[in-house]
Amino acid sequence: MKPILECSKVTKRYGNKTALDNISLSLERGKIIGLLGPNGSGKSTLIKLINGLLVPTEGTLLINGLLPGPETKKIVSYLPERTYLIPWMKVSDIISYFADFYEDFDKSRAYDMLQRLDINPSDRLKTMSKGTKEKVQLILVMSRRASLYCLDEPIAGVDPAARDYILSTIINNYDENATILISTHLISDVENILDDVIFIKNGHIRLIDSVENIRFNQGKSVDTLFREVFKC
Repeated sequence: MKPILECSKVTKRYGNKTALDNISLSLERGKIIGLLGPNGSGKSTLIKLINGLLVPTEGTLLINGLLPGPETKKIVSYLPERTYLIPWMKVSDIISYFADFYEDFDKSRAYDMLQRLDINPSDRLKTMSKGTKEKVQLILVMSRRASLYCLDEPIAGVDPAARDYILSTIINNYDENATILISTHLISDVENILDDVIFIKNGHIRLIDSVENIRFNQGKSVDTLFREVFKC
């Protein structure tokens, strides 16, 4: 089975600034993968390329063997770093909107997650805390039956209790053949749910390895190795 994502010598420049520099990698199916690096390392740029929001300056990026476009958007579910939901809308209205827009959206899954996270579908977003809004947005993303989930800093702006809810929602609500790519700089919070990690800094891939290999062959946590590699 072909990888869900293949990047070959991908470079992305913004004017004179190089955000990604000649990176090559592939993502296997059925994995939770951490895209780990400091702020400004190129994580969001890569995720935007995957979602067709940006185009590589050089190189090739394929999703399920296809260039990013309408067909790949049908199988990629994207959680951006910043919220994009309209504050005056009710959660139930947003769910209906997503169900109309995405063929793979599972309304029953969405309402089940809302119930488990104690969120009222009749509430409007503008009445919610930042953490609850983050949960709603994640529920929308994870209620799609996608092949690739791209989560850009899903836990950066919420308190530790909300982080636990969010990570639990991620690992309990995706299909076993799907892949989840989580971009974050909060390594210690996510490493227990990861299968593989990609270390990135200044647009360069510094390391690609499995969490199991890092722990058992190097005798270190992902967080410890990350701090050594990036000296932070």
